[in-house]
Formats: sequence, structure tokens, C-alpha cells
Amino acid sequence: MTNNENDDLSTDAQKAGARVGLTSDQIIINGGRPLQGRIEVRGAKNLATKAMVAALLGQTPSLLRNVPNISDVRVVAGLLALHGVQITKGEQPGDYVLDPSNVESAHMADIDAHAGSSRIPILFCGPLLHRLGEAFIPDLGGCRIGDRPIDFHLDALRKFGAVVEKLPSGIRMTAPNGLHGADIELPYPSVGATEQVLLTSVLASGTTELKNAAIEPEIMDLIAILQKMGAIINVEPNRVIFIEGVDELHGYKHSAIFDRNEAASWAAAALATEGDIFVGGARQEEMMTFLNVFRKVGGAFEIEDDGIRFYHPGGELKPVVIETDVHPGFMTDWQQPLVVALAKANGVSTIHETVYENRFGFTDALNKMGADIVVYKDGLEGYKRRVARRDFEQAAVITGPTKLTGADVEVPDLRGGFSHLIAALTAEGQSTVSNVGIISRGYEDFIGKLRALGADFVFEA
Repeated sequence: MTNNENDDLSTDAQKAGARVGLTSDQIIINGGRPLQGRIEVRGAKNLATKAMVAALLGQTPSLLRNVPNISDVRVVAGLLALHGVQITKGEQPGDYVLDPSNVESAHMADIDAHAGSSRIPILFCGPLLHRLGEAFIPDLGGCRIGDRPIDFHLDALRKFGAVVEKLPSGIRMTAPNGLHGADIELPYPSVGATEQVLLTSVLASGTTELKNAAIEPEIMDLIAILQKMGAIINVEPNRVIFIEGVDELHGYKHSAIFDRNEAASWAAAALATEGDIFVGGARQEEMMTFLNVFRKVGGAFEIEDDGIRFYHPGGELKPVVIETDVHPGFMTDWQQPLVVALAKANGVSTIHETVYENRFGFTDALNKMGADIVVYKDGLEGYKRRVARRDFEQAAVITGPTKLTGADVEVPDLRGGFSHLIAALTAEGQSTVSNVGIISRGYEDFIGKLRALGADFVFEA
């Protein structure tokens, strides 16, 4: 990573942290204490931000409940406000009222300034093309975990009738003849591209057939929202979705699905620190694949009506082989926090990363702390695989058990950053974790939750 990239990451982290009230971008942790207690998870980052964009499609205000207080939500709120959407807080914490009555164009420079490291502006395109006949998106940022190309998005938008013009500062799109239904088959069940098709097709004339669609719980929740707004969407077997375009949509009232990625992260923290954490709001159905692996590693859990208790029952942790995949497979966002626990397992664990091509950079810091993790940048051959091998995939081999000791580390991305927190909490001695603002992109009040669980840490002014 170049110095300029480090500077960019630090600046993004500081901005992200400031948006949710962090007073410092560096935390000093005294490790070796089990995390114990109860925390609550609210709405999923990967649904709430998309549901806010969906409000652009309605002719009347929408009410979204259970919205997390994270920096990505504030980025989207800022972008919506730039386009004339009036946003007010509702009666309960986490309630957002979004009124799209006065949608208007925004300058690309303003969009760029507000978007920061977020990739959400690409999802504004379909709704804005319907409302205004044009859309602008700047160069897109985000966590440095892979290219995450927007080609899937642009190809789909072109099939709907959008005219795409690439400019030095970003991309301009127009729809001189309006948008119409299309037959689209994604080369990979991309969550973002599926969201793009859904948000664009519901008001497009005619019928859209989407093949090889993503079917994550957050996608299903977005479909539920669009149906509440008046859309006609049929989810068929084998990842096929049919959408019949309608002439008009209205606002919705909806409570966002819980954040299963955050819940899994706290579960991994409980296991690695030999702790006991009750995650309020977590549900079994959306986490079944994670729960199976958690149990195989040696973790224990108890399902309650209002959440899930995750704890280390004692004894040795066991090595596992994991292949990340799209839902209903093992989510790529789950593997990074779990790696710290695997470093304490007795034996050799292997993770095949099949979703992103650059998601093991965070392991350098763990090795610095004493872990034994070897990354194979071209993956591993000769292993009988459940998931079809992808050309770019990597593999990480974790040999344990190892004892972690404190070190100075820098957060590289959202989930990797949380794994660094877990490692510091597990390690003997003191660790300084910098660039923690990035973590606030997807974890609401993680500082308050650490305090509630008994972590020993201070912010450095």
C-alpha cells in the first residue's frame, strides 16, 4: 500500500468516525479479558442504506425503522438531501422519515464530496433516471478488498435503455426514451447488481427477468419493501426474479432486518476472548450457516426469542475448512472476525475466499501479533471443493494454537478492522489500533458496546 493510499484511508476513517461521534481515531486496548454481557444489534447496514435509496421511487413519504447509527447511513442521508429528499427523525430511535416530493439534480462535485468512500451512489442511478431522466455518479471508493467493478451495474442499466457517458470526473447517465424491462443474466450473483436491477425495473415499462440473482436476506427484505410500495415482484426457484413494471409507487413503512454480519462479529469476539455475549435482535434463520461453523469450531450458542447467546464452553477449539460464498453459503463478511478464534484452534484451518480477491490483507497484523497465517494469493489446488473455484480466489491457512501478544496495528477495512479489535482484546498486553473510524461504517456504537462487555481500553487524544 502506498503512502498516499494510507493517507486516504486515514482521512476516510477520521471522517467516518466523526460522523458518529468518535472523539479519536486510535484506541489503546489492554487484552486478555473475556467479553461478557449483552449488546443489541439494529438494522442491517446492507439493507438500511438501500431501503433509503428505494424511498426515491415513491410519490409519498416513507418511514424506515430500526436504522443503525453508522456513518454509511449518514452518507446516504447526505446524498438524498442533496437530491432534495427531506429527512427527519421519527418518534422512536432509529426511525427515519424520507419525503421525496421535491427530488432534484445535484452537482457531481457535491455528490463526490458527500459520498466519500461509499459506493452507494451507483444505486441512485435507476431511481434518478425514473424521476429526473438523468443521474451522475463520481469515482467510487469503498473498502480496499477488491475491484468490485461496477460493470454489472452499467451493463444492466444499458439494457434498461440508459445511455452511459464516462467523464473524467465520473459517469453521467440519461434515459432519452425512458426505461423499459429487460432480460438480464448476471455472470455472478452480485448483491449490488441485483439491487440495481430491482430498483430500476420496478418502474420500467414491461417485464424484467433477472437470472442468477443474489438472494441474501437483505435482498429479500428490499423486495418486501418494494412490494409494500406497490411493486410486482416474483421470486422463482434457481435465482430467477420476475418484475412487472408499474406506473407509480408510493411510500412504505418498514422495520429493517437485523444486521447478521454484526451479530456474527460479536459471536466471533465471544469465542476468541473465551467470553459470553448475548446478541439481542439476532435471529437463527438468517445465521444458520454461520451457526453450523461456529459449533464445529467449538463455540456454543443458545437461541432465545429476543436474540442469541454466543459463548466459549471451555475446552479446545477445533480447526475447520471454510469456503466463502454468496447466500446461503458462508458469507465473506463472517470469515475475517472468525480468523482470530481459528488462530487459537488446535490444528490447521483453511479459508478459501471466493467472493473478493483481496480480503486477507488484514492477516499481516495478526501475524505481527503472533498468529501463524499463510496467505496463498492464487488459492490452493487439489482440494475437493464445494464451491466452484474462481480464477482470482485466495486461500488462508491458519495453524494453531498460537498465543497473541499486543502490537500497534492499523485498520485496513471494515470487517478486517473488527478482527483487529478482537485480536487486541484477545492478546496478552497492550495494543494500539488506529484508523478505527472505518469500523463505524458498519458497527453502531461499537465503543459503547465494548464498554458494556467489560473491555479494558482508552481512546488516545
